[in-house]
Amino acid sequence: MSTTGANADPLSALGSLPGVAESVESVRKAVDRVYGHRIMRRRSNAITSEAALRGARGSAALSGADWALEEVRRRTDFGADPEARVVGAALRLGAEAGQLLSIWRQSPLRVLARLHLVAAASGDDQVGRPRQAGEPVDEPLIELPLPQADEVSGRLEGLADLIIAGTSAPALVTAAVVHGELLALRPFTSHNGLVARAAERIVLIGSGLDPKAICPAEVGHAELGRAAYLAALDGYVSGTPEGMAAWIAHCGRAVELGVRESTAVCEALQRGAA
Repeated sequence: MSTTGANADPLSALGSLPGVAESVESVRKAVDRVYGHRIMRRRSNAITSEAALRGARGSAALSGADWALEEVRRRTDFGADPEARVVGAALRLGAEAGQLLSIWRQSPLRVLARLHLVAAASGDDQVGRPRQAGEPVDEPLIELPLPQADEVSGRLEGLADLIIAGTSAPALVTAAVVHGELLALRPFTSHNGLVARAAERIVLIGSGLDPKAICPAEVGHAELGRAAYLAALDGYVSGTPEGMAAWIAHCGRAVELGVRESTAVCEALQRGAA
């Protein structure tokens, strides 16, 4: 996404793209419905915890570790093999995201660095900083052309400037752009997909759309499938109005499916079955 031009708030301008307003309204109505569920008055913490678990499972699935929910729930060792490490990274990011909300608006680049550090969980000198020229990227599920390190640096700075300056754009639009930009740039040497989805989550929570973190978009992204995810990302990377609108709508549908998941959890708790 270009962050330059005459419009001082390019994120807000995306809200006028065809179909985006409808996606924003649909998401808002869905979120309002689950927040109005009677079980939320008594068990919101339980819904938040379950949403974090299910969101982590969904994010890990999109990064190649498609485990059953109960397998994620019961496992305690997440260092045994590559898939287990992906799931462990997703779980750690889910737990960390809520601790970074107050920092995001002041220093989004610091938050992104922290997310990568948490996901990678290693002492390598490539961890917790944007990649440098010549450093390879381990992100095999995303086959888009890889931007050069200097372009990555400039676009990250531009994205951070937009967030710090503030925007009147709906939360869905901002979250979708943050998510899409991080996937397009792959600014770190690893775990970019997990970090991008965690950043989307931070925006949705911090914006006030989902303050209790009960609407896991990662669940929806996984349910829509990797092929649809990558096709929508192609639209974002194209930079065309149609492509950008399609990506935002895709992210909106993912949030709605996350809402559906948490609504089912509410219903199960209400019945005393969970």
